[in-house]
Amino acid sequence: MTRYLGRTTWTDHWQATKRPLLAVPVGSCEQHGPHLPLDTDTRIATALAESLADKYDEGDILVTPPLTITASGEHAGFPGTLSIGTQLMEHIIVELVRSADWSAGVVLVNGHGGNRVPVERAVRLLLSEQRKVLSWWPRVKGGDAHAGDTETSMMLAIAPQLVRMDRAEVGVTAPLGDLIDEIREGGVRSVSRNGVLGDPLRATESHGRTMLTRLSIDLVAAVDEWWE
Repeated sequence: MTRYLGRTTWTDHWQATKRPLLAVPVGSCEQHGPHLPLDTDTRIATALAESLADKYDEGDILVTPPLTITASGEHAGFPGTLSIGTQLMEHIIVELVRSADWSAGVVLVNGHGGNRVPVERAVRLLLSEQRKVLSWWPRVKGGDAHAGDTETSMMLAIAPQLVRMDRAEVGVTAPLGDLIDEIREGGVRSVSRNGVLGDPLRATESHGRTMLTRLSIDLVAAVDEWWE
């Protein structure tokens, strides 16, 4: 057995006596300042989905290939960002979960806050269709919004070789609530020239591991309660 859906065959599931739960990492391809890779959200979501699978018996939860290009229109002012828009993102989530009726259910492990509206709309429709789906979002108490201490620390724990700390610089540190209207109007570029909403210079690998552990505990608890 394996914890990755992509490494199985269709006959593994045809013959199975127990249907697996699917953990879908929902990431993005978007700017994360001058120091973090474009796939930061995808890597964090995948790491958390893998930690979820590790907490269950082998084969109970399978990590699917991640969604790597999603709704990132707010970062369109920066080269490298790719986005499919909110409407298409909503449809993709709906059709993806519908296609997984052979499984025990789907957990959407979200790594990009810009997907919240389309994901929540999709989940409401899917639940109205009586499909088994859970949408989980990471919540870091006191964390900053984008490419700051929070994400940089987690990336130092997940893939330190991809973090260019020599390029890291402080961005806009005002609370997201104070910036959100302007971001919705003109995108992240309108409030932050370097794309950073926070202070990555404070980041450490140990802080990243602590946050990932806490988020993993929260994710497992949410799935345990939902999957009873």
